[in-house]
Amino acid sequence: MLDPKTIATVKATVPILQAGAESLTEHFYRRMFQHNPEVLPLFNPANQAQGAQQKTLAAAICAYAANIDQLEVLAGAVELIANKHASLRIQPEHYPIVGENLLASIQAVLGDAATSEVIDAWGKAYSFLAEILIQREQQIYAEQTELEGGWQDFKKFKVAKKVKESAVVTSFYLKPDDGSLPPRFKPGQYITVRVPSPCGHSTMRNYSLSDKPGQDYFRISVKRESGVNGCPMGYVSTLLHRQIEAGQTLEVAPPCGDFFLDMQATPEKPLVLLAAGVGITPILSMLLSAVEATPERTIVLIQASRHENDHAFRETIDRLAQQCNNLTRHYRYSEVEPQGVARVRDDDVSEGFIDTALIESLVGTANADFYFCGPKPFMITIYRSLLAWGAPPAQVHFEFFGPRQALESAAE
Repeated sequence: MLDPKTIATVKATVPILQAGAESLTEHFYRRMFQHNPEVLPLFNPANQAQGAQQKTLAAAICAYAANIDQLEVLAGAVELIANKHASLRIQPEHYPIVGENLLASIQAVLGDAATSEVIDAWGKAYSFLAEILIQREQQIYAEQTELEGGWQDFKKFKVAKKVKESAVVTSFYLKPDDGSLPPRFKPGQYITVRVPSPCGHSTMRNYSLSDKPGQDYFRISVKRESGVNGCPMGYVSTLLHRQIEAGQTLEVAPPCGDFFLDMQATPEKPLVLLAAGVGITPILSMLLSAVEATPERTIVLIQASRHENDHAFRETIDRLAQQCNNLTRHYRYSEVEPQGVARVRDDDVSEGFIDTALIESLVGTANADFYFCGPKPFMITIYRSLLAWGAPPAQVHFEFFGPRQALESAAE
């Protein structure tokens, strides 16, 4: 445990950190990439270009400093970070690299405020947190290996099939190249795909598993990303869409993630699944699993798309609704129908954005288990709306493709 003096010293730095945390993290990443370029493949260049990664780390540092005397508050954040690290195969030897650069950045950015006492306290605090994360990550690696069909590190998977799901989403069916069966995962989890990058290193991206567990394949459904506001287009998604075909192989790490359907939840409570855009991928895995495991449970799916051409998996979901009387599905489009498409306007289709009024009309009670995923504006709206409606926070679950703190702070 950390000693009282260390705790008091770290907590005393909170006001300084809150005022300059983003400057600190910008300095940190710049320094680390200069002094330790071997860690570059572990980071998403788009998140770096947009400043998202810097904001995430800044929020995490401030939260850790503010709660260092009550770390139980950060248990959820630790689990999220440990799973993310495990998906990228972070090892104990990576932690000293981060620690050395972080302390150097604290000293450089805080200047006179970074006394030897402060640096010593933060060194102890970082080592303490690092040990917690290392232990949890080693547990995750052991759990992955012990699963039937499990493995360590990266493994070659063959693309068995490539299926276009919409104008922007394509599914890839992946089977182990050695002929084995993939392990069972928790519906909602993701895998990591690693590919060579133009700079001669490699790059990794997480993709949600979009089918139910127990198949002889993994399925990922990838959105084709375009550059936005000067940020680079998605390198891996573009490679998958344009160059990867059936018969080729990809390197894949075991399933990870702390966002998954609780299959032990009380079936008396409705299950409400909300998705926008490519956020349907983990939600669909949950839907398929729930319909199979608890067909007697009330299930409501609300899916938002820009328009019909961007709408993925509608046939699959419609077919499920025909098979399961307790499943209610609703589609909401935010744009007019594309030319040549005749939009059906009935009780299952509406126009606009998903809002509280729609959710209330279909669910009827805030005492439900909510799972949602989608772009940041959608996530902020849903998160704020559910809590304002009275949904118990413990029953509100989400997967945010980006810095989690950015969602929670924006929704306050």
